[in-house]
Amino acid sequence: MVMVKNETEGLSLGGRVYHSRLIIGTGKYANYQVMKEAHEASGAEIITVAVRRVNLNDPTKESLLDYIDRKHFTLLPNTAGCYTAEEAVRTAHLAREAGLTNLIKLEVIGDEKTLLPDNEALLEATKILVKEGFVVMPYTNDDVVMVKKLQDAGAVCVMPLAAPIGSGMGIQNRLNIELIKEAVSIPVIVDAGVGTASDAAIAMELGADGVLMNTAIACAKDPVKMARAMRLAIEAGRLAYESGRIPKKKYASASSPIEGIVR
Repeated sequence: MVMVKNETEGLSLGGRVYHSRLIIGTGKYANYQVMKEAHEASGAEIITVAVRRVNLNDPTKESLLDYIDRKHFTLLPNTAGCYTAEEAVRTAHLAREAGLTNLIKLEVIGDEKTLLPDNEALLEATKILVKEGFVVMPYTNDDVVMVKKLQDAGAVCVMPLAAPIGSGMGIQNRLNIELIKEAVSIPVIVDAGVGTASDAAIAMELGADGVLMNTAIACAKDPVKMARAMRLAIEAGRLAYESGRIPKKKYASASSPIEGIVR
């Protein structure tokens, strides 16, 4: 059996290189043990946690942090549930003061029904946190103009949505993801809306540098198997992107060239 070495380059964020391009969350699992097993099956190295949903004050109480090996995983605190720039900045400070990390997934939600980002507030919070020494990873709409502004503001990457959070709809606008990838020089990590492994593979084939997901794994009938499926999909999609797909053609093209065939 021939073993194939994964020769793809790693994902560079905040001065560190990660071998996995999959980032996963911690919410919606049936229990912490399932969450832990899914994390291990995913091969991910970065795990995002909602600061406002984690017990940071009472170490005697059970916390999801008890089920994350911080020697193996990098924690990525996020500002989920924040609706203003001020609220998001305050939550980021809470994470840093609790000893988590300077790395922050920045979310500023603008609409309760769709959970779409408030891009103006997001940009404002990004500028503030970058000046204060945070490594900012902003969750944004798939907006080419906004990702350029976020890059100029000092974001370490941009995280455009594929579809609304938790919708499982997959990538709704492939062109925008491609245009975003062309527009910025920092990593592009597709965030929100992935439903199954094929969605993750498509994101990678479009050139995304990584994918962040939570619901697609946590709410699957078998989260551990889905985590493994996502791991393989990310790897396959990246390899396909780096390999360079054949161009699409309107008509058939014989697999075996007719030149040299004896008639």
